[in-house]
Amino acid sequence: MAQATAPDKVSCSCGITQKMAYFARISFLFLVFATAAVAQSGRIQPTPTPTPASDTIRVETEEIKLNVLAFDEKGDFFRDVTAKDLVITENNIIHLPESVRRIPANVLIVMDTGGELRSMKSLDTTRKTAFGLVNALRPGDSVSLLQYSDKAEIVSEWTEDRGATIDAIKKTKFGRRSAFVEALKLATDYLTKAGLDNKHLVLITDGTDSFGRSSEKFDVMQRLLTTDITVHVLSYTSMEAADIEPRTKGISNTPPPKAMPDEIQATLPNGVKDKGVKIGPTINLDRTLINKMKARKTDLKTAEEQLEKLAVSTNGEFILPAGVDEMKEKSALVARMIDSSYVVTYTPKVPVAETRGIAERTIDVTSRRPGLVVQARRKLLIDKSND
Repeated sequence: MAQATAPDKVSCSCGITQKMAYFARISFLFLVFATAAVAQSGRIQPTPTPTPASDTIRVETEEIKLNVLAFDEKGDFFRDVTAKDLVITENNIIHLPESVRRIPANVLIVMDTGGELRSMKSLDTTRKTAFGLVNALRPGDSVSLLQYSDKAEIVSEWTEDRGATIDAIKKTKFGRRSAFVEALKLATDYLTKAGLDNKHLVLITDGTDSFGRSSEKFDVMQRLLTTDITVHVLSYTSMEAADIEPRTKGISNTPPPKAMPDEIQATLPNGVKDKGVKIGPTINLDRTLINKMKARKTDLKTAEEQLEKLAVSTNGEFILPAGVDEMKEKSALVARMIDSSYVVTYTPKVPVAETRGIAERTIDVTSRRPGLVVQARRKLLIDKSND
């Protein structure tokens, strides 16, 4: 019986083993199918694609801002302009303003304090012109100061404290060279990154650059036309060109040396000592210097044209004084124009997003309210070439 019992035990053991193997296979197949089902379900319901960030950027660029000057028929500031008073024309397409706001101005004054070939331009005149501008601005306007000669630098941050700005002007320094292009780059960056409205850039300059960067100069001026910055210019160009004109012909009008020393003239009889000996204009035969003066005059003429175009295209004032006294006096006119500004916004009917490459938009603003005279015409460059 012991021999009979052993096979029964073996048989029972084999049966259990077979059943365990069978259930193991079933469990394995179930896990395989379950895993496959989960994987297929993941492919059927993909994660939604997030909205590209560029869409938000595109929407933000659809509002165009510009500064509009408003006067009554006597030339005084018009105080209560509303959106219904204005009509905007952009490339001959009529628009209505979205908003019209009267807010304090943010004014960056750029002082040209250098230049090796200057004659009429001086640190003293530039300082006094800046003093006149600051003192004529409306209380509440914020002012910042940038000077440039050998390099460009911010010398006074935004402040409404006129005393602090005056002190900063007094501390400006003279330099031998004129880094105009660098100054214009820094000024544009400084104004655009501040996140301000009603932005004004005032240039007290002759607009020439000692480093001869004509291509960079063009580019930085074009960049200004893509912003809502209004540019005003108090230009040295005319008085500088007039002063060096004789030297382009080899003639100098500078006071000649005295023909007779004072102590000798004092010993002459009355009626003789007062006449003296007159010496006419001196002739300079240095061809290198003459050619340099001619190049300087040409540079001034080009700078004058560029500065005027920049001011007119941004609805700013271009002042071309004949002398230093007039330059200091006209600074108050620039302040008056700045403080006559409203910030106007509108949405273009031809979206900015549809622009291809670099496009120029000519914008005019006219009044439809009796007694209201507005000044607002600007060229706006829209660059979508890199999008």
